[in-house]
Amino acid sequence: MTKPPGFRTRILVRLMHGVFIFTRGMTLGVRAACFDAEGRIFLVRHGYVPGWYMPGGGVERGETALGALSKELREEGNLEIIGTPELLHAYYNTRVSRRDHVLFYRVTVRQTAPRLPDREIAESGFFALDALPDGVTDATARRLSELSGDMARSDYW
Repeated sequence: MTKPPGFRTRILVRLMHGVFIFTRGMTLGVRAACFDAEGRIFLVRHGYVPGWYMPGGGVERGETALGALSKELREEGNLEIIGTPELLHAYYNTRVSRRDHVLFYRVTVRQTAPRLPDREIAESGFFALDALPDGVTDATARRLSELSGDMARSDYW
């Protein structure tokens, strides 16, 4: 699927999580499988790590999970949630640290404006499930396989 993150990326992620050890007891993130009215999924390619991901991010102190989800979708894709997000599963993400968990949602969205590239998001867009871009991350592929019923749900991201 995708090549492993480079040395600089691994160091940056470890440093960030080193800071989180002192500022947070546990890290919590949100991600979503965001589908438009045509059934296409929205994916992002970050400028600082390789691969295509479903949008999401960390839940900050004083923020609800749904508030964080709405904020991240707006920031990463100019996406507006239609209806009620469906919480699919809570995953333990040992690839990042032994303290990280990810809440995974399924949402229907509409894009309020095209998302222009910047330092955080290099590319983004809606893709048919049978025409995903090259470089979809392994975790993204697993979540999509779980959603389709082709793979049993795991507790690990």
